[in-house]
Amino acid sequence: MIKFFEALGNAVLITLKAFYFLFTKPPKFKHFVDQLAYLGAETVPVVVVTSLFTGGVIALQTYSTFSRFNAESMIGIVVALSMGRELGPVLTALMVVARVGSAMTANIGTMRITEQIDALEVMAIDPVRYLVTPRIVSALIGLPMLTLISDISGIFGGWLVATKLFGVNPDIYWQKMIDFTELYDIIGGLYKSFFFGLIIASTSCYFGFFTSGGTKGVGRATTNSVVTSSMLILISDYFLTAVIF
Repeated sequence: MIKFFEALGNAVLITLKAFYFLFTKPPKFKHFVDQLAYLGAETVPVVVVTSLFTGGVIALQTYSTFSRFNAESMIGIVVALSMGRELGPVLTALMVVARVGSAMTANIGTMRITEQIDALEVMAIDPVRYLVTPRIVSALIGLPMLTLISDISGIFGGWLVATKLFGVNPDIYWQKMIDFTELYDIIGGLYKSFFFGLIIASTSCYFGFFTSGGTKGVGRATTNSVVTSSMLILISDYFLTAVIF
């Protein structure tokens, strides 16, 4: 328990310190752009493919049930609500953890064991300001943008399956979805993704920053980072859903 609270305290302190430098002495703009490009733009293909087939699966599963009650027109509503409220932000966050969070931990962890972080301190460069602040800011900005792309891709995937495979009227698909889906259903998911971005960046940077044990320690820290981030996302998703919706 002591080790747990020590780790939690260090993670919180690193995060607070990163925000402190953001408002007092922010890093160069180039660092933010580089991190945002890696987290956001380069992750778009993974998110699009994952969400496209997720929306298709939702339509595929719901059609067999709705067709018994002649309610095929409701498929669009289910796809939109499922993607906007839940699957969009959660799946996007898990994809970012697997692709970007692990890279964050491995990158910072490698710098720790090769004493590059110590070299930054010797040169009077705060490693938190240089390494952590850009990554946290890029996650806070990039994850909601990726979630929005995920929502659109999932809805389009559901439309493809419902209209092209099962012959649902495309006009009714869109109209029912518009009638029964509120803007807050999408915005609520974006609120979740903002919080998930903070979890991913803070957890990944913490495990990387406190890596020890040589190259084996980098692998162990990366694994712990991915597992911990994924668990925190799924646990916090329950409480965020209860509060937001």
